[in-house]
Amino acid sequence: MDLTRRQFDLLETLAEAKGRLTQREISERTGHSLGGVNRTMQELKAQGLVDGRTVTKAGLDALEPYRVRRAVFIAAGFGSRLAPITLNTPKPLVRVHGVRIIDTLIDACLAAGIGEIWIVRGYLAEQFDQLLYKYPMIRFLENPFFNEANNISSALVARHLLKNAYVFEADLLLSNPAVIKKYHYSSEFLAIKKDRTDDWCFDVKDGIITEEKVGGLDCWQMVGISYWNAEDGEKLSADIPDVYASPGGRERYWEQVPLVFRKDRYAVGVCPCFDEDIVEIDTFRELKAIDKSYNV
Repeated sequence: MDLTRRQFDLLETLAEAKGRLTQREISERTGHSLGGVNRTMQELKAQGLVDGRTVTKAGLDALEPYRVRRAVFIAAGFGSRLAPITLNTPKPLVRVHGVRIIDTLIDACLAAGIGEIWIVRGYLAEQFDQLLYKYPMIRFLENPFFNEANNISSALVARHLLKNAYVFEADLLLSNPAVIKKYHYSSEFLAIKKDRTDDWCFDVKDGIITEEKVGGLDCWQMVGISYWNAEDGEKLSADIPDVYASPGGRERYWEQVPLVFRKDRYAVGVCPCFDEDIVEIDTFRELKAIDKSYNV
């Protein structure tokens, strides 16, 4: 059964909350009007997808095509701006308040029921083996090109795993695991609404990313977490090697494939989050500001 966006939003919200919501709370969480929520709840009840505020087995079955199947972590880079700490430790394995950065992301995936986890590694690759003590389900992919190409080379290695999949930059410190969802309706990037930013950001029209750029006004600041549905994941498996093989392709960032160089083939949305949900620690100075134990 294909769900409308509103039907999906209500079912996903009710499934996550296990039914303990009023219609007004559903409206606040989904952004749909109270009238729209009321009409859609009636549709879902008529189709047997909800019983009161509880998602039925039929409702869970209707959500199944939208379930995230796996997570792919891009973790092969040097993390040179975090030197000297990264001279001996890959950036995703750096500890903040005693917890490895990547653990915050993996734990959120497991909490969302995403048990198939792949890590693309390169720099100091063997150090990632330590993760297996806590996460024996992890599987690794080796990126032999990490020291001669940009992160598109990691996406190239993982290109056949991107259907119904999250793709994570593995150096993001996650404070709010709830931003990682069990279900997604369509392909989208996590992003933070900004009046102004000097960082990588998106222009968005009618909910769809129209341009990726550095710096802008009234835009969405990019977070290095994205989800790709089955159709787009299949297209990425062909488009990534095509762009990689093009002139200058090895210097590209992987997300430029669907957002810049082949953007006519994709309609990628944004999934809103907030500054307090997640932080990318770019420099050793920023690390010391967050974790005072590094001030030695």
